[in-house]
Amino acid sequence: MTHHDRTWTTQPEAAALVTRTLDEALTRVPEAQALATRLREDIGVRLIDLLDYIWLPSGSDVSEFLATGWEPDAADPGVLRNPTGLFPAVLASGSTTSIGFKVEYVHEFVAAQGLSAPVEGAMHAPFRRVRFAEANGVAFDAIERRGTRGFEPSDPSAATLRAAQLHLQTFRTRRRSFDSIGAGYDATDAIVAAAVADLGQDWACWLWLRAEREYWESRNSAGRLQKARQDVHGIGWANQDHHTYDSSREWFHRCVGVLEALGFECRELFYAGDAAGWGSQILEQPAIGSVIFADIDLAPDELDIDFAHIELEPLPFLRRAGLWCGLHGESMLESGINHLECMYDHTIMSRQLEKQGVRFMQPFSDFPHLYQALTEGEWWPVDPARVDALEAAGYISAEAAEDFRLHGSIGSHLENLERNDGFKGFNQPGIDGVLRVLDPRKNLVGA
Repeated sequence: MTHHDRTWTTQPEAAALVTRTLDEALTRVPEAQALATRLREDIGVRLIDLLDYIWLPSGSDVSEFLATGWEPDAADPGVLRNPTGLFPAVLASGSTTSIGFKVEYVHEFVAAQGLSAPVEGAMHAPFRRVRFAEANGVAFDAIERRGTRGFEPSDPSAATLRAAQLHLQTFRTRRRSFDSIGAGYDATDAIVAAAVADLGQDWACWLWLRAEREYWESRNSAGRLQKARQDVHGIGWANQDHHTYDSSREWFHRCVGVLEALGFECRELFYAGDAAGWGSQILEQPAIGSVIFADIDLAPDELDIDFAHIELEPLPFLRRAGLWCGLHGESMLESGINHLECMYDHTIMSRQLEKQGVRFMQPFSDFPHLYQALTEGEWWPVDPARVDALEAAGYISAEAAEDFRLHGSIGSHLENLERNDGFKGFNQPGIDGVLRVLDPRKNLVGA
């Protein structure tokens, strides 16, 4: 189902409650306060953006949480979740207060922080945890999740763990170039279906996105630089917010089909207006909380159709997404994701990367509750045969075609994003503006 009318708003009272709870816990655990300071000052990452859960002692009063949006999880009523924004789960069944924060891989966090505490959960299992620090009745735990919503380790069999690693390797090494796009999607559907059959949608999705980020990193120097900075502290991409896929019109339904097979559900959609000529279906995987921005060229009369699930005819023109795919290939296949967006203290992060030679575009969202800015795009070579086909079809001018042949074109990005007040949505007018700027025809070397 495609949702047209989902609107997200800021949740200042809920955000203030989480901030107060975290700050009170940090004052009681100096080691955790020191970690929060290091993360922010060294790499621009805020601990509050990594929060996974707040686990209170049994019998604790949770009325403030209930009054500000938290409600019992239908599948596990002992867990409170807040569907109105980006907030940690709340439990009130512990022996002490513990704050769980996300890391991508617990074993890397243990090594980076020099911890000696035992790790709960088997290597590569869906849930792992390690006690980072504890003092004055409060504990901080680093949490690794691979597609589970649970809060205790439940280790799979050795055979299942082996299967997970094999599927990860299949995703990492999957063929991306085919004689036809349809054949590429058929092959992709098959490996996704095999992983889902063995592991379920949620675990398979986590493995898929890990492999997708690795492929994107291999082609994006800003991403590699920031990932290395975050790896020094052992958090990996735990602060990820969303991944962006570009697709041509004819194959958009197949792109969405792969994502839905991995458990993603269509959320709201964006339409930038008649002049812009693009739209985006936003999808969310509820178990892992990951979001996809799936971009497509659209005609004005297509807003009210379920464009995520029908085969669309080509338009007589190409906008940004269509031309990007024409030059580089489908995001689901040759080109990989267009950009990865992660949450930061945006000022610190951008200043630090700029000192290392990374340049940022003008922000396309600059509000107290939402900031978004892309790095200047990685420059990729373009197969001259692709350019020839686009020119022959009349999609690009002879001048633009020659520029693409000789100099390549704009490729992928890293996005610096800051969210406040639990805001879970996006800024449609700002995205429209930046996508106009990112049209490859506006980024010619000879222009």
